[in-house]
Amino acid sequence: MAGIRTRARGYALQVLYGIDLNEEETQNALSGAKEHFDAKMPAEGEKFAANLVALVQDNGDAIDTKLQSVSRNWRVERMSTVDRNIMRLATAELLYDDDIPTKVVINEAIELAKRYGTEDSAAFVNGILDRVASDVRGSK
Repeated sequence: MAGIRTRARGYALQVLYGIDLNEEETQNALSGAKEHFDAKMPAEGEKFAANLVALVQDNGDAIDTKLQSVSRNWRVERMSTVDRNIMRLATAELLYDDDIPTKVVINEAIELAKRYGTEDSAAFVNGILDRVASDVRGSK
């Protein structure tokens, strides 16, 4: 069974997807995802997911600017909704949470891309996030 934070990242992705695609209010998206995602999500996971969503929402412009700066031939708004939001989550963690190792952030994002994205998503997400990590943390 996946760890609490792994499951929480999937939950946060679904919330951000709803916000991005349907222009839902954050609280409505959190409530809707809770009903459909995982009734057994521990409170710790819900809190971690809500904090991730808030981090992305509060720093959206800076996150998108960072993604755009390392994206070659791809505008953020042209990326698939799933890939874009996976990378927003990971970029938020890379920029604003030094407690989570770079490799963990990137590996978690790749696993989300494999689970929710297309056949090419994992490689695309990995390539962009490697550049973000190198730029932000000076490492891969």
